[in-house]
Parts: sequence; structure tokens; C-alpha cells
Amino acid sequence: MTVVERGIYRIEVTRELCKACGLCVAWCPQKVLASDDEEYPVVVNAAACVDCKSCERHCPELAIEVIPAIQAIGQQAGSSMPQIRFMHGNEAAAEGAIAAGCRFYAGYPITPSTEIAEILSQRLPEIGGIFVQMEDEIASMAAVIGASLGGLKSATATSGPGFSLMQENLGFAVACEIPCVIMNVQRVGPSTGMATKPAQGDVMQARWGTHGDHPIIVLTPSSVQESYRLAVRAFELSERFRTPVILLMDGIVAQLKERVELPDAPTVVVRSLPTEPPETYRPFAYVPGGVQPLAPFGSGYRYHVTGMSHDEFGFPTEKPEHVAEWRRHMASKIDDHLDDILEWEEYGVADADVVVISFGATARSVAFAVEQARARGIKAGALKILTIWPFPEAHVRAIAARVPRIVVAEMNLGQIRLEVERVVAGRAVVQGVHRADGLAITPEQILAAIIDGGSDPSPHLRESPHSQAATASRDRLGAS
Repeated sequence: MTVVERGIYRIEVTRELCKACGLCVAWCPQKVLASDDEEYPVVVNAAACVDCKSCERHCPELAIEVIPAIQAIGQQAGSSMPQIRFMHGNEAAAEGAIAAGCRFYAGYPITPSTEIAEILSQRLPEIGGIFVQMEDEIASMAAVIGASLGGLKSATATSGPGFSLMQENLGFAVACEIPCVIMNVQRVGPSTGMATKPAQGDVMQARWGTHGDHPIIVLTPSSVQESYRLAVRAFELSERFRTPVILLMDGIVAQLKERVELPDAPTVVVRSLPTEPPETYRPFAYVPGGVQPLAPFGSGYRYHVTGMSHDEFGFPTEKPEHVAEWRRHMASKIDDHLDDILEWEEYGVADADVVVISFGATARSVAFAVEQARARGIKAGALKILTIWPFPEAHVRAIAARVPRIVVAEMNLGQIRLEVERVVAGRAVVQGVHRADGLAITPEQILAAIIDGGSDPSPHLRESPHSQAATASRDRLGAS
């Protein structure tokens, strides 16, 4: 291995592999590289490197690698310096999974989530983990479940069409209380839709995609830093509550590149193990507000796992009293800990006359629009939801009790807006800024809704069919 030069980024060339073809030099957009007398790459402008990795991607021999130099400094023994990285959201989510202790990944590549699989296919074997590219998303989810039952913290990544295929096995993981993490990078749908265009249309699929009544935890990052942090948090919540957790990203956050600070000593999520002997172990004990530790297969604990309604030992049952008790257990393990699960950020809500609710990449446009509105003397506030399921009902209801108007901005046709309307229940006017054409909602569209939303709705600010029906019903009652 030859270190070409150390700058902000360290560029390493394996001379034994390098054929001096010059492609890395030709494809460098910043002109960082040049060829020496032997046609091997050398760095001539290290400060210009932006870690685009174009040189890596175009090297046919895989002979060149770009590594942030400060990352190596942060990893020195005894160093307390955080690692400073310039990465995109998919990379941050992958690194967050590794930091949390993920050691098994099974998946099928699909844009715009593919980089997660690519990165973990390299990183996991380096640390003793396992990466498997499956034949499809159905098998991917099944493999993740099996690995988790075997004691490994496990994950997969996909996008809308693949997420649809995972739903049956996702329901099995819910019913059998198997911890795992699903990273869904949303794109325009339905069906194949637009493979590389962002959307936020999987919100309700994340909540109700698998059939039946069931609890679920869904986290939604709006920045690359949050992609890393919430990936770690997804594993923490998954292990604590023995449940699948969905990291619901969108194509904008996934492909966005930002500066990220990684902790110098990430906290690895530790799975609790049972303390009682195998002969009395109840793998699905109805623990009010809690869960029984999951014993890995092969550890001396034998138990039955089935997607059918089951008793505390895992065997199928149709006794109504057992099924009702199981459902209470499944609900209470989430509902009794909402203060630990729910997370949001808000700005300017205390004195606001209008509050904009958003999540994911749309929250970035909302933040700028609210600042512009404040600069014009409009008392606007923003609520950014980080835990979208369970939905922060009590907090949204409290906002509606003191704010006359709420605007919901999302890259779909109103999935969370309907949820807000349900929670608000007429306490405040609820309006929406919606877009589902593959482009981001701009700050200008949100600002227009903040300023003019109470008068003439724009094409992106329409009453939902639910609201229209309610208005028509009230009109008919008034006429009668």
C-alpha cells in the first residue's frame, strides 16, 4: 500500500494492483490527481479533494481508496476526538448500524438505498459480520429474522417496492417480537414509480403495511447527522422493546452529503439475555409494559416460534383470553414508554399563530420558510417529527389547543395531514402543502402557505377529501 499524500483526505494506492491507466486522474472533477512520469497517480491539489470517490468508482482494478485523514486521527489509541466525516445519508445510516452493533445484513439492491448494501458488504466482513445478497426482498426479511433469532443484531435496507414485498415477514417479526431494523429509502410510487426520485409516500405503509392491529416504531431523519444517530437509536429501541424498527428515510436525505460528527466511542447496543433457567423460560411472557429477554437459538433455550396467535411459550392458541392478554402486552410495551420513544424538535411554536408540521427532507425547507416568515413579522413555528410512529398525538393536540392554524408539509398527497386532522379534531384549521412529482417541496411553496393559506389555496394547498366531506356534511346539516 502506498500513501499518495495526506491532506484533508488520505488517498491510498495499492501499486501492486494499479495498472497506471489514468482513469482516476481523468475522472477527478477537482483535479486533485495527476500522473507522474510512470503514469501512476499523484496528488497535486490535496486541499481540493471533496471525497466524491469518483477516482474509486472508476478504477477498474480497485487500487485506489480515499479515507478522511481526520478519521484516522480520531481512531488513534487514547484519542477522544470525534471523527469528522463528509458523507451522504445512506453511508451515515450504514455506519450508524455498525456502531450500534449490527453484524448481519441481508438485502436486495434497489435505488435509492443501494449504497447502504454496498457499504455494508465491505464493512461487515472487516469486523467479523455477515453480508448476504438475497434473491429478493421476501427472502431478505426472512434471513434478517433468522439471524436475529440466532443472536445477531440484524438489518436490511430497501425502497418502496421492496418494502411492499417485506410486509408479510415484517408482520411475522412483529408477532414473534423479533428485534431487527428495516431502512426504507422512499422513492416515488406506486409500483416502480420513479426509481431515483424522492418521495415520502410510504408513511402509512410503514404503519399499516402488514395486516392486523400491531404496534410499530418508525424514525424519520432530516439530515445526514440524524441518519447516523437515528440508525443507532433504531437498534436501541428494537432491542429494548423486541420489535422491528423502521428507519424511514427519503431519497433526498439518503443522497445528501453533509459534514457529520461521529462519536469517538460509539455505544454498542447490548441485547439482554434471560436469567431464568431454560425449563421455566417463557419466550413470549406477557410482561405488562415490558418484554422478556430473547434467548438466541443454540444457547440452550428451546422454544417454539410461530406467526399464529400464541401463548407465552410460543405455541398456537385461539383462546380469546390468551389472545386478548397478548394484545394488551403488545400495545403496552410501546404505549407505556412513549416518553422514551417519541422525539421531535420545534422552533417558534410557543408564540406562533401558525405551525408547520413536517418530517424528513421537507423539514429543511420548512425551517427556512419559517425563518423567512418570522423576518416578515409573521408568528410562524415549526414542528419536526423524528418519531413518526407512534404519532406524537398528545403534543400535536396541545399545539392545536393554542394555535389557530396548522400547515402540514409532506412529499405525498396528505398521509400525515389526515393523521393531524384526526388528532386535532377541529381545534385548529389544518391545511397541507403536498407534492408527489419527484421534486422537493420548496421553501417558497411553504412560505406561500404560511402567508396566504387562509385565503385562496394554491395547487399545492388543497383541502383533503376527508375535510371536503366533513364540510359538505356540516353544510347539509346547516341547511336542514
